[in-house]
Amino acid sequence: MSRPSQPKLAQSRSLQPSAKLSPAQTTALSAAALMTAGVLVARLRPAATAGDLRDAALRLLNVGLPSRRRFAIELWDGTTLPATAGEDARLRLNSPKTLGRMLRLPLDVALGEAYIRGDFDIEGDFSAVVELADTFDAAPDWKAVPGLLRDYERLRRGAGAPPPAPKASLEGETHSRERDKAAVQHHYDVSNDFYKLWLDSRMVYSCGYFPGGDETLDEAQAAKLELICRKLRLQPGEKLLDIGCGWGGLAIYAAQHYGVSVTGVTLSEAQLQEGKARVTAAGLDHLVSLELRDYRDVQGPFDKISSIGMAEHVGRKNMAEYFATAQRVLKPGGLMLNHAIASGLGQAKVSNLLQSGNFARRYVFPDGELLPIWETQKFAEEALFEVRDVENLREHYAQTTRHWARNLEAHETAALEFLGEERYRLWRIYLNACVYYFSAGHLSIFQTLLAKPDEQRRVALPPSRADLYR
Repeated sequence: MSRPSQPKLAQSRSLQPSAKLSPAQTTALSAAALMTAGVLVARLRPAATAGDLRDAALRLLNVGLPSRRRFAIELWDGTTLPATAGEDARLRLNSPKTLGRMLRLPLDVALGEAYIRGDFDIEGDFSAVVELADTFDAAPDWKAVPGLLRDYERLRRGAGAPPPAPKASLEGETHSRERDKAAVQHHYDVSNDFYKLWLDSRMVYSCGYFPGGDETLDEAQAAKLELICRKLRLQPGEKLLDIGCGWGGLAIYAAQHYGVSVTGVTLSEAQLQEGKARVTAAGLDHLVSLELRDYRDVQGPFDKISSIGMAEHVGRKNMAEYFATAQRVLKPGGLMLNHAIASGLGQAKVSNLLQSGNFARRYVFPDGELLPIWETQKFAEEALFEVRDVENLREHYAQTTRHWARNLEAHETAALEFLGEERYRLWRIYLNACVYYFSAGHLSIFQTLLAKPDEQRRVALPPSRADLYR
């Protein structure tokens, strides 16, 4: 799986002089005003007491929280603002400094960093809190804005400078070969044993497939691998290139069940070592070869190509080269299955002025970039691929990430040993947030079947795809 940045939020509508302010407009203008006026008056006030910070926090929360919310908020002193639609989660602010740190701009980065540091905790259903961006409906009267700005500034000053959170530090030009390798290793070379805690037994780190809805994670990943092989119409003796082969799950499955010869490439040394050991244990060294290789250096020809959860690392800058490389090494009449996360529907209740969409890119998937599906298809067609089939599996990814999050939490003690407190919290909020983003459609996941027609513009596909879902 690649993951990447959080989705960009929808732009707020232009402001008319006599129009009633929308929640997004009010919040954005308030934040802008704070940047200019708030700082000027900050030096004139004495330092706030813990009681002052509590009162300021309560005033802001009472105005800013959605009128309908499934979570309660508990302040550091036990003061609680109850949920208004049944309590499915509880947001605990652990310090008088917490809210001031959470409300810095951009909000998505500030909130994520605050959670990583332990400034706040979430008990219960994370989605009940994450959906705040969609349920936000605060629209304070203009007369209340000056007081809210003073409370905001009081909390910001009381928070002080937050300590840094652990983020990726990469050098060089974005999506250069060296930097791409460093970015992949930052994410995947954490620890093979860490990933074993919460992935399925095959260590398939991409969206599972739940055709019946109640499959186990292992069953869903096996069903996904089978679906990929069917879509590619694999035949015994064919040569399959698996770009971004991970720990070898698809390569091993395709060789075992379809008798194909597989070349898998990855930039992660940890994945390569584990993958090779799994290939040997399966007795498939004669059919499966895994290599530490950049996809741009692959030589063909191949009958079929799979790329599962890898395109998110390519970036818009290199997407043309990515598809051109695949087109070059694929035989005429061959097929490519591109399985990748895409940007989805925007969140209309929060302005783009308040968030960056860069939290995941900074802390989880450095340099990861999500393209809308139409743009990915455009790059594929410009490389002379023909789009033959597109399937959106986003509900399946919501279910997959829910399994992953629960598995991670069930193995918290072991995960803490591998990662430490801050990085464990990073993975916990990331996986749980993904559950909501895929459920709500802010992220999508597409399987696109691409064809390279032969000289007579033919592709060996049956007239119906009914056999894929038998």
